[in-house]
Amino acid sequence: MNLKYLDLLAQKYDCEEKVATEIINLESILDLPKGTEHFVSDLHGEFQAFQHVLRNGSGNVKVKIKDLFKDELSEEELNEFATLVYYPEEKLKLIKSQFKNKAELHEWYILVIERLLKLISYASSKYTRSKVRRALPSQFVYIIEELLYKTDEFKNKKEYYAKMVEQIISLGQADKLIVGLAYTTQRLVVDHLHVVGDIYDRGPDPHKIVDTLIDYHSVDVQWGNHDVLWIGAFAGSKVCLANIIRICARYNNLDIIEDVYGINLRPLLNLAETYYDDNVAFRPKRISNEKMTEHEQLQITKIHQAISIIQFKLESPIIKRRPCFDMEDRLLLEKVDYEKNEVTIQGKIYPLQNNCFATINLDRPDELLEEEAQVIDKLLFSLQHSEKLARHMNFLMKKGSLYLKYNGNLLIHGCIPLDENGDMEKMEIDGKSYAGRELLDVFERYLRYSFAHPNETDDFATDMVWYLWTGEYSSLFGKREMTTFERYFVADKETHKERKNPYYYLREDEEICRKILTEFEMNADHGRIINGHTPVKERDGENPIKANGKMLVIDGGFSKAYQSTTGIAGYTLLYNSYGMQLVAHQLFNSKEEVLQNGTDVLSVKRLVDEELERKKVRETNIGESLLQEIYNLSSLREYRYMKTSLK
Repeated sequence: MNLKYLDLLAQKYDCEEKVATEIINLESILDLPKGTEHFVSDLHGEFQAFQHVLRNGSGNVKVKIKDLFKDELSEEELNEFATLVYYPEEKLKLIKSQFKNKAELHEWYILVIERLLKLISYASSKYTRSKVRRALPSQFVYIIEELLYKTDEFKNKKEYYAKMVEQIISLGQADKLIVGLAYTTQRLVVDHLHVVGDIYDRGPDPHKIVDTLIDYHSVDVQWGNHDVLWIGAFAGSKVCLANIIRICARYNNLDIIEDVYGINLRPLLNLAETYYDDNVAFRPKRISNEKMTEHEQLQITKIHQAISIIQFKLESPIIKRRPCFDMEDRLLLEKVDYEKNEVTIQGKIYPLQNNCFATINLDRPDELLEEEAQVIDKLLFSLQHSEKLARHMNFLMKKGSLYLKYNGNLLIHGCIPLDENGDMEKMEIDGKSYAGRELLDVFERYLRYSFAHPNETDDFATDMVWYLWTGEYSSLFGKREMTTFERYFVADKETHKERKNPYYYLREDEEICRKILTEFEMNADHGRIINGHTPVKERDGENPIKANGKMLVIDGGFSKAYQSTTGIAGYTLLYNSYGMQLVAHQLFNSKEEVLQNGTDVLSVKRLVDEELERKKVRETNIGESLLQEIYNLSSLREYRYMKTSLK
């Protein structure tokens, strides 16, 4: 090993006993059961539903409560206790309002604190004490540890423990302790969270999801196509910026742009008011119960048209300067006959509807008006100087990747581009062909370069980020073309269809999944591919478990926009030392309903597999890191012995 590294390591472990103690500790941890992994996907801004799933650990909290208290509590009491763990502040207020006197409340405090301590002890049984200590609320660490690890076999400390709880209550600290114990339980039932893409777009609160993830104890993100759109906009892509504003206008979420991230939309509104009028195709989708005035709806409709036309104009020069994108058939502004009001698509002529071409130069359809250019420049400047957006995008870059190999599984939001024969599709970039894992690695390098150079707005890397959103060989898009233009302006729904990459039917084949796992240097016998991106239509009988369990698709419809199609409110996945379970969720109405009625949004758990032998930390990614640390420490011992011998 590098001797300089060993000298640095020796400064931390400055005696033989410290080295030996750490090796003993790490070797012991390797034989603990692996922690529970929690997989979620396609959250699409639905913060309330996501938060509930996070708080209940996709039912993991309820399972542990039932294991402990099924013979002690009724079903109603179990539900009430579970709700207290999910939403401790709110549930405490409701419960306390039901007590008639302080004596009854005092007895309830004693009982609930005891149950919560018992629950934490059970939930933390496979962790080291140091790990549990880090999960405890800092202001109560000493007290909780005393109560958690109490030994009373000789009854010498019985009064000591009772007095401690009495003092907690009499000093008015019971509520804070209960809240702290509840959040500790939530943290302990899930060791690590995977977000398999698409935090942004459609729903109203993606920023709240990111804020939650930033504070989460252990998390990674596999970027989705919508996440990359936001990353691309922050990295300087004007066409990505136009897309995110268009989608926010379409789903009535412009307040995310303006109020949350502080981006001034007034210049865009002024432009829209000048050139556009009402247009049925561009009215916002009403996906909430919020009431909108006719004036507000008209403003959004005009903004929606203005930014859509800017988007189509910005796409054209990228397609022309990047022939390797092979997207010439998407230069639709040039294929419109503006006098006859028709467009030629794939050699066929279609009449146009819902026209809004007031800013189109008939000689150069893709040319921005000076006003449009000024507007998009101002928007980009404002967006790149949003402190909150910078914090969120930096988090996504730090914790994110296009794919992840974790504990034997391949996590990817979209697809691995395949041809009809199941071979990896090739894309030529700078005269070299890439496919499979190598293609995804190239995509990620360009994305990271673009993010690191936000002032380069028309370079190849920034154009490539937009390609990840809409390109045929993009692992995030997974379709042959994006038909946004047709859905706005052409009535014939045949033109609206977006042909999926063969991956999406070939992934039903176990051999194809094995081939992909092998491409990523993974064990094809034990590994799985975990996907999001495409909603699973459970109401039509589609099975999220594919290819004999080699492929798991966990996008079941967190987004309310999809729930009429999927029939459920999302899938999540749990992977603990005993195996994997897929959890289907019912529609989430509100937190208030859970608090009042104790109802949960879990439906069925499907056993994906059961481990023949309980999986240990040794067999995980963390185990690999610990083994490397043990090797380093063992090398340090040998190094010291060698130096001593030489003396």
